Amino acid sequence: MPIKWILHWQPNAGTTVNTQILSEVSQCAESINGVKEGRWKTILSFYRAMVREQGSANEFPRDFVGISLAEQPSKYFLVIRGQRVVVEAESNIQMIMEKLQSYKTRFVLTFEGNQYQLGDFQLRVGKVVPTHSESLRGIVMEMEYQPISSWEKSHQIMGEFFDLWQEALSKRSLQGHFVHLEPNFTEYGLPDQYTLQHTAVQYASITAQMISTAQTVQPNRN
Repeated sequence: MPIKWILHWQPNAGTTVNTQILSEVSQCAESINGVKEGRWKTILSFYRAMVREQGSANEFPRDFVGISLAEQPSKYFLVIRGQRVVVEAESNIQMIMEKLQSYKTRFVLTFEGNQYQLGDFQLRVGKVVPTHSESLRGIVMEMEYQPISSWEKSHQIMGEFFDLWQEALSKRSLQGHFVHLEPNFTEYGLPDQYTLQHTAVQYASITAQMISTAQTVQPNRN
């Protein structure tokens, strides 16, 4: 399976993400000869345990995220970051959890936008919004290299392409930059060969980072 980096937009101090930045990033992908190839969407849900008995509180994860990826709609990925666990399940696990009332959905984020082909690379640029809302919470980019599936072997070429991308983007003088945070996949028991579970872990990690950044910026607004 092709290797993939998932990056999020880090605004400069005192600034926030906005639709103008998203538009500029999309235009940048086209300016470096990216061919638009349609839309993409990922949905991430935050679950919180509904513990009825006090004794059960330590037996189950208190919370986790569930991720639905466009590449494999029949699967659903559960990431428990506290215990460094990632599980691949059938998509009907969502219905089962709802019927059992073991976990409640706290909120849902949708990642969606356009995808572009640049030779052997594919870029997906998109917004992060709460479901049933247009309130922009972040900007993400998937950077995929199709010929390589080894995480270790891909570092050099992915890094070089990311540098070229950052250079092209810097000419637009935007208030911020994309950040690549690399999770420790071995902590999750994942191999060097890339899988959709690696993608799920990356989405869980960047979402936690975006929420953490938003919480640090929030007090400064008041």
